Amino acid sequence: MSANPTDRSFLRMALGHPAFVTGFVLSAFFVILALVSFAWTPFDPTKLDIASKLKTPSLDHWFGKDHFGRDMFSMIMVGARVSIAVAFVAVGVGMLLGVPLGLYAAAHRGSLIDEFIMRGNDLVFAFPSLLLAIMITAVFGPGAVNAIIAIGIFNIPVFARLARGAALSLWTRDYILAARVAGKGRARISAEHILPNIANLLIVQGTIQFSLAILAEAALAYVGLGAQPPLPSWGRMLADAQTLISLAPHMALFPGFAIIITVLGLNLMGDGLRDLFDPKLRRGRG
Repeated sequence: MSANPTDRSFLRMALGHPAFVTGFVLSAFFVILALVSFAWTPFDPTKLDIASKLKTPSLDHWFGKDHFGRDMFSMIMVGARVSIAVAFVAVGVGMLLGVPLGLYAAAHRGSLIDEFIMRGNDLVFAFPSLLLAIMITAVFGPGAVNAIIAIGIFNIPVFARLARGAALSLWTRDYILAARVAGKGRARISAEHILPNIANLLIVQGTIQFSLAILAEAALAYVGLGAQPPLPSWGRMLADAQTLISLAPHMALFPGFAIIITVLGLNLMGDGLRDLFDPKLRRGRG
Protein backbone atom coordinates (compact mmCIF):
# COMPACT_ATOMS: atom_id res chain seq x y z
CA MET A 1 0.00 0.00 0.00
CA SER A 2 1.57 3.31 -1.05
CA ALA A 3 1.85 6.35 1.17
CA ASN A 4 -0.66 9.13 0.86
CA PRO A 5 0.73 11.80 -1.53
CA THR A 6 -0.78 14.50 0.70
CA ASP A 7 1.17 13.15 3.67
CA ARG A 8 4.35 13.11 1.58
CA SER A 9 3.70 16.67 0.45
CA PHE A 10 3.15 17.84 4.02
CA LEU A 11 6.35 16.09 5.17
CA ARG A 12 8.31 17.67 2.34
CA MET A 13 7.02 21.14 3.26
CA ALA A 14 7.74 20.51 6.95
CA LEU A 15 11.33 19.52 6.23
CA GLY A 16 11.70 22.66 4.13
CA HIS A 17 10.36 24.99 6.81
CA PRO A 18 13.34 26.37 8.81
CA ALA A 19 11.31 27.45 11.86
CA PHE A 20 9.55 24.12 12.18
CA VAL A 21 12.73 22.07 11.72
CA THR A 22 14.67 24.19 14.22
CA GLY A 23 11.87 24.06 16.76
CA PHE A 24 11.39 20.33 16.31
CA VAL A 25 15.10 19.59 16.78
CA LEU A 26 15.36 21.75 19.91
CA SER A 27 12.20 20.28 21.42
CA ALA A 28 13.13 16.71 20.48
CA PHE A 29 16.53 17.10 22.14
CA PHE A 30 15.01 17.75 25.55
CA VAL A 31 12.31 15.11 25.07
CA ILE A 32 15.08 12.59 24.38
CA LEU A 33 16.98 13.77 27.47
CA ALA A 34 13.83 13.29 29.55
CA LEU A 35 13.20 9.80 28.18
CA VAL A 36 16.83 8.72 28.64
CA SER A 37 16.76 9.96 32.25
CA PHE A 38 14.30 7.18 33.13
CA ALA A 39 16.98 4.58 32.39
CA TRP A 40 20.28 6.44 32.75
CA THR A 41 21.91 9.61 34.05
CA PRO A 42 25.69 10.21 34.26
CA PHE A 43 25.44 10.46 38.06
CA ASP A 44 22.78 10.11 40.71
CA PRO A 45 21.03 13.53 40.61
CA THR A 46 20.09 13.26 44.30
CA LYS A 47 23.50 12.20 45.64
CA LEU A 48 25.13 14.84 47.84
CA ASP A 49 28.89 15.48 47.73
CA ILE A 50 29.55 18.52 49.86
CA ALA A 51 33.32 18.17 49.45
CA SER A 52 33.07 19.04 45.74
CA LYS A 53 30.23 21.58 45.90
CA LEU A 54 30.12 24.40 43.33
CA LYS A 55 32.60 22.56 41.11
CA THR A 56 32.82 24.24 37.72
CA PRO A 57 32.11 22.38 34.46
CA SER A 58 34.72 19.76 33.57
CA LEU A 59 35.12 16.63 31.44
CA ASP A 60 33.69 14.54 34.30
CA HIS A 61 30.84 16.87 35.18
CA TRP A 62 29.85 18.68 31.99
CA PHE A 63 27.63 21.27 33.68
CA GLY A 64 29.51 21.34 36.99
CA LYS A 65 28.01 20.73 40.44
CA ASP A 66 25.58 22.66 42.60
CA HIS A 67 25.87 23.86 46.20
CA PHE A 68 25.21 20.34 47.48
CA GLY A 69 27.69 18.69 45.14
CA ARG A 70 25.03 17.20 42.86
CA ASP A 71 25.79 16.73 39.17
CA MET A 72 24.07 19.53 37.25
CA PHE A 73 23.75 17.70 33.94
CA SER A 74 21.98 14.77 35.62
CA MET A 75 19.67 17.23 37.34
CA ILE A 76 18.93 18.96 34.01
CA MET A 77 17.99 15.59 32.51
CA VAL A 78 15.60 14.70 35.32
CA GLY A 79 14.31 18.28 35.40
CA ALA A 80 13.41 17.95 31.72
CA ARG A 81 11.34 14.89 32.60
CA VAL A 82 9.48 16.81 35.30
CA SER A 83 8.84 19.92 33.21
CA ILE A 84 7.71 18.04 30.12
CA ALA A 85 5.52 15.63 32.08
CA VAL A 86 3.79 18.41 34.02
CA ALA A 87 3.28 20.51 30.89
CA PHE A 88 2.06 17.57 28.78
CA VAL A 89 -0.51 16.41 31.32
CA ALA A 90 -1.66 19.95 32.14
CA VAL A 91 -2.18 20.87 28.49
CA GLY A 92 -3.82 17.50 27.90
CA VAL A 93 -6.26 18.18 30.75
CA GLY A 94 -7.01 21.63 29.37
CA MET A 95 -7.61 20.27 25.89
CA LEU A 96 -9.69 17.24 26.93
CA LEU A 97 -12.00 19.38 29.07
CA GLY A 98 -11.88 22.68 27.21
CA VAL A 99 -12.50 21.49 23.66
CA PRO A 100 -15.76 19.62 24.44
CA LEU A 101 -16.99 22.63 26.43
CA GLY A 102 -16.24 24.94 23.52
CA LEU A 103 -17.88 22.64 21.00
CA TYR A 104 -20.96 22.28 23.20
CA ALA A 105 -21.20 26.04 23.68
CA ALA A 106 -20.92 26.61 19.91
CA ALA A 107 -23.57 23.98 19.20
CA HIS A 108 -25.94 25.76 21.61
CA ARG A 109 -25.06 29.33 20.74
CA GLY A 110 -27.13 31.91 22.57
CA SER A 111 -28.46 29.42 25.11
CA LEU A 112 -28.14 29.66 28.88
CA ILE A 113 -25.47 26.92 28.92
CA ASP A 114 -23.44 28.81 26.31
CA GLU A 115 -23.60 31.94 28.45
CA PHE A 116 -22.65 29.97 31.57
CA ILE A 117 -19.61 28.39 29.90
CA MET A 118 -18.33 31.67 28.48
CA ARG A 119 -18.81 33.62 31.72
CA GLY A 120 -16.97 30.84 33.53
CA ASN A 121 -14.12 31.28 31.06
CA ASP A 122 -14.10 35.02 31.73
CA LEU A 123 -13.93 34.37 35.47
CA VAL A 124 -10.83 32.19 35.10
CA PHE A 125 -9.23 34.69 32.71
CA ALA A 126 -9.79 37.45 35.27
CA PHE A 127 -6.89 36.03 37.25
CA PRO A 128 -3.35 36.00 35.83
CA SER A 129 -2.31 32.41 35.11
CA LEU A 130 0.62 32.40 37.53
CA LEU A 131 -1.44 33.98 40.30
CA LEU A 132 -4.18 31.39 39.79
CA ALA A 133 -1.61 28.60 39.92
CA ILE A 134 -0.06 30.01 43.09
CA MET A 135 -3.49 30.30 44.72
CA ILE A 136 -4.38 26.68 43.96
CA THR A 137 -1.04 25.21 45.02
CA ALA A 138 -1.01 27.40 48.13
CA VAL A 139 -4.41 26.01 49.17
CA PHE A 140 -3.82 22.36 48.32
CA GLY A 141 -0.09 22.27 48.96
CA PRO A 142 3.01 22.21 46.76
CA GLY A 143 3.82 19.33 44.46
CA ALA A 144 3.88 18.24 40.83
CA VAL A 145 0.29 16.95 40.89
CA ASN A 146 -1.12 20.22 42.21
CA ALA A 147 1.00 22.13 39.69
CA ILE A 148 -0.61 20.04 36.94
CA ILE A 149 -4.08 20.81 38.30
CA ALA A 150 -3.33 24.53 38.55
CA ILE A 151 -1.87 24.83 35.05
CA GLY A 152 -4.54 22.53 33.61
CA ILE A 153 -7.38 24.66 35.02
CA PHE A 154 -6.01 27.74 33.29
CA ASN A 155 -5.74 25.86 29.98
CA ILE A 156 -9.40 24.79 30.01
CA PRO A 157 -10.87 28.21 29.07
CA VAL A 158 -8.08 28.75 26.53
CA PHE A 159 -9.13 25.70 24.54
CA ALA A 160 -12.84 26.23 25.24
CA ARG A 161 -12.78 29.74 23.80
CA LEU A 162 -10.66 28.68 20.83
CA ALA A 163 -12.87 25.68 20.03
CA ARG A 164 -16.07 27.72 20.36
CA GLY A 165 -14.83 30.52 18.12
CA ALA A 166 -13.56 28.15 15.44
CA ALA A 167 -16.71 26.00 15.60
CA LEU A 168 -19.07 28.96 15.29
CA SER A 169 -17.55 29.83 11.92
CA LEU A 170 -18.31 26.32 10.66
CA TRP A 171 -21.91 25.91 11.83
CA THR A 172 -23.19 28.02 8.91
CA ARG A 173 -21.34 26.00 6.26
CA ASP A 174 -23.36 24.08 3.68
CA TYR A 175 -22.04 20.66 4.67
CA ILE A 176 -23.09 21.27 8.28
CA LEU A 177 -26.57 22.30 7.15
CA ALA A 178 -26.70 19.14 5.02
CA ALA A 179 -25.76 17.04 8.03
CA ARG A 180 -28.53 18.65 10.07
CA VAL A 181 -31.04 17.99 7.31
CA ALA A 182 -29.88 14.36 7.27
CA GLY A 183 -30.99 14.11 10.89
CA LYS A 184 -27.66 14.20 12.66
CA GLY A 185 -27.70 15.64 16.17
CA ARG A 186 -25.53 18.48 17.37
CA ALA A 187 -23.18 16.22 19.32
CA ARG A 188 -22.62 13.95 16.32
CA ILE A 189 -22.05 16.88 13.99
CA SER A 190 -19.55 18.37 16.43
CA ALA A 191 -17.64 15.10 16.65
CA GLU A 192 -17.77 14.06 12.99
CA HIS A 193 -17.64 17.37 11.12
CA ILE A 194 -16.60 20.26 13.39
CA LEU A 195 -13.76 18.71 15.42
CA PRO A 196 -11.80 17.27 12.44
CA ASN A 197 -11.91 20.67 10.73
CA ILE A 198 -10.55 22.60 13.72
CA ALA A 199 -8.00 19.95 14.79
CA ASN A 200 -5.12 21.76 13.06
CA LEU A 201 -5.89 24.95 14.97
CA LEU A 202 -6.05 23.03 18.26
CA ILE A 203 -2.70 21.33 17.59
CA VAL A 204 -0.98 24.66 16.96
CA GLN A 205 -2.50 26.18 20.09
CA GLY A 206 -1.55 23.08 22.06
CA THR A 207 2.08 23.55 21.08
CA ILE A 208 2.03 27.17 22.23
CA GLN A 209 0.29 26.26 25.49
CA PHE A 210 2.90 23.54 26.05
CA SER A 211 5.65 26.16 26.09
CA LEU A 212 3.64 28.39 28.43
CA ALA A 213 3.01 25.42 30.73
CA ILE A 214 6.75 24.75 30.97
CA LEU A 215 7.27 28.38 31.97
CA ALA A 216 4.44 28.14 34.51
CA GLU A 217 5.90 24.94 36.01
CA ALA A 218 9.32 26.57 36.29
CA ALA A 219 7.77 29.64 37.94
CA LEU A 220 5.87 27.50 40.46
CA ALA A 221 8.99 25.48 41.24
CA TYR A 222 10.97 28.72 41.62
CA VAL A 223 8.68 29.88 44.44
CA GLY A 224 8.63 26.41 46.00
CA LEU A 225 5.16 25.33 44.84
CA GLY A 226 6.14 22.88 42.09
CA ALA A 227 7.87 19.48 42.25
CA GLN A 228 9.41 18.97 45.67
CA PRO A 229 12.90 17.75 46.68
CA PRO A 230 14.66 15.46 46.12
CA LEU A 231 13.15 15.52 42.60
CA PRO A 232 15.14 18.05 40.53
CA SER A 233 13.28 20.88 38.83
CA TRP A 234 14.58 23.60 36.53
CA GLY A 235 12.71 26.34 38.38
CA ARG A 236 13.99 25.27 41.77
CA MET A 237 17.53 24.99 40.39
CA LEU A 238 17.26 28.67 39.42
CA ALA A 239 15.93 29.52 42.87
CA ASP A 240 18.89 27.73 44.49
CA ALA A 241 21.31 29.61 42.24
CA GLN A 242 20.02 33.14 42.81
CA THR A 243 22.24 33.83 45.82
CA LEU A 244 25.28 32.09 44.33
CA ILE A 245 25.46 33.62 40.87
CA SER A 246 28.73 35.45 41.57
CA LEU A 247 30.36 32.30 43.00
CA ALA A 248 28.90 29.68 40.64
CA PRO A 249 27.23 31.24 37.57
CA HIS A 250 26.89 27.79 35.98
CA MET A 251 24.20 26.96 38.53
CA ALA A 252 21.92 29.56 36.94
CA LEU A 253 23.11 29.45 33.33
CA PHE A 254 22.38 25.82 32.52
CA PRO A 255 18.83 25.49 33.91
CA GLY A 256 18.07 28.94 32.52
CA PHE A 257 19.28 27.94 29.06
CA ALA A 258 17.30 24.69 29.31
CA ILE A 259 14.07 26.63 29.89
CA ILE A 260 14.84 29.19 27.19
CA ILE A 261 15.80 26.63 24.53
CA THR A 262 12.81 24.37 25.25
CA VAL A 263 10.30 27.23 25.15
CA LEU A 264 11.96 28.70 22.06
CA GLY A 265 11.85 25.33 20.32
CA LEU A 266 8.17 24.82 21.09
CA ASN A 267 7.27 28.33 19.95
CA LEU A 268 9.20 27.91 16.69
CA MET A 269 7.53 24.56 16.12
CA GLY A 270 4.12 26.10 16.82
CA ASP A 271 4.78 28.94 14.38
CA GLY A 272 5.95 26.43 11.81
CA LEU A 273 2.83 24.28 12.23
CA ARG A 274 0.63 27.35 11.90
CA ASP A 275 2.31 28.16 8.58
CA LEU A 276 2.17 24.57 7.36
CA PHE A 277 -1.53 24.22 8.19
CA ASP A 278 -2.33 27.46 6.34
CA PRO A 279 -4.04 26.36 3.08
CA LYS A 280 -2.71 29.39 1.20
CA LEU A 281 0.87 28.59 2.18
CA ARG A 282 0.39 24.91 1.34
CA ARG A 283 -0.85 25.79 -2.14
CA GLY A 284 2.12 28.12 -2.60
CA ARG A 285 4.61 25.46 -1.59
CA GLY A 286 2.87 22.47 -3.12
